[in-house]
Amino acid sequence: MKVVYDPEVDSLSVLLSDAPVAESDQAKPGVILDYDDGGNMVSFEILDASKRMANPMSVEYAVMPPLRRPA
Repeated sequence: MKVVYDPEVDSLSVLLSDAPVAESDQAKPGVILDYDDGGNMVSFEILDASKRMANPMSVEYAVMPPLRRPA
């Protein structure tokens, strides 16, 4: 996964895969979803990112602990 912020156009892209984009869809105003030819989401883009989040140049990554299953 790769996160790219472009301050010149104020867009934040999250790349989930290296697969080529075959189709794009605007899920909500300013949110673009990209799919490969198999219908799998490969990336998404947030337009006007600085207006939609506190700091688009800051990324926090966290791994959740596994859920405990009852014995």
